[in-house]
Amino acid sequence: MADLYDLHARLVARLDTTEAIRAAFADHPRHRYVPDLIWPDANGLPLRRTADPERWVSCVYAFAPVTTQANDGGSGPVNTPSSSSSHPQVMADMIRAARVGPGDRVLEIGTGTGWNAAILSSLVGPTGSVTSVEIDPDVAAHARGRLDATGVRVVHGAEIPEGGYDAIIATCAVSRVPEEWIESVPVGAPIVVPWAPSSEHESTPVAALRVRDDGSACGAFVRDAVFMHDRTQRVSESPFPGIGAEPEYERCLPATSDALVDARLLTRLMLMLPGVRPGVGARPFEGDIGRIVHLGTADASWAYVWPDGTVTGGGERDLFGELAAAYEALTEAGRPPLEAFSLEVDPKNGVRRVRAPDLGVWEHR
Repeated sequence: MADLYDLHARLVARLDTTEAIRAAFADHPRHRYVPDLIWPDANGLPLRRTADPERWVSCVYAFAPVTTQANDGGSGPVNTPSSSSSHPQVMADMIRAARVGPGDRVLEIGTGTGWNAAILSSLVGPTGSVTSVEIDPDVAAHARGRLDATGVRVVHGAEIPEGGYDAIIATCAVSRVPEEWIESVPVGAPIVVPWAPSSEHESTPVAALRVRDDGSACGAFVRDAVFMHDRTQRVSESPFPGIGAEPEYERCLPATSDALVDARLLTRLMLMLPGVRPGVGARPFEGDIGRIVHLGTADASWAYVWPDGTVTGGGERDLFGELAAAYEALTEAGRPPLEAFSLEVDPKNGVRRVRAPDLGVWEHR
């Protein structure tokens, strides 16, 4: 069996971050926080540590997320992640964006395994504090036991405890940034949160917001990510439109489906196409023909981008036209990175606005 502490040291060495954050990770070996039961595969049974210790260790010390609960603690035909130990690099990037330091009072939304909260406790030190809120009672109980010696306060529930905080980090994605979050921190304070227009969206890029004196918050996206959605904001996932339907049109996009995926364009296109839900998958077909990008809307408009650049679709909205226009605008602007896009939220009037210089402004309602 490999030395767990050596594996953890190697994981820490891979992090692209500051020395202070790397030292905080070094304080808390990952294997102390990941539970003995994990879900390494999308289908099939979970993995128990005692049944296959070597595979458990390889999952824990892969430079990747680890699913630690599926289906909200229940069962199902697919192991849909509902709690996890996040990707270490994503954690480091979010902590860095929050500028957490000694003496800070940090609120974490989504305790999970407790590993992120433990790292935050090292950064804030004895003069600071970390309060972490977890909606799942079993997950909260596990984390509370692992965090006992760190001073982290674990609160079970959906409501955030009263009190002033200097920073908020959410480890679950939201579409609406709650007003009480903004009211819990002073003007200029960071709220680092994965965001998507709704819980039906696969991509949840991380925004580093700053609170403004008018009760709104805004800030740039700092990286792409895929997080589980806040359980209080989930919407019932609607069937993807167009499955089994005859196409109403067939056109050609100057990019293949693989090009859209490999160039990491889908998240930026999502931000530029309000009301459109993009994803990667496939329609039912025989044989392996490659990845397919699909687009859908609430009014049942749909489109598929195929590996040869062909687009088939139907419905009231011309999704091909919208996608082609967004792709052309993004390309003509030199394909600015995700970090060039910013998010503005105003919980009082429900506005969620995305901006990008030289590209435009898009409202996601």
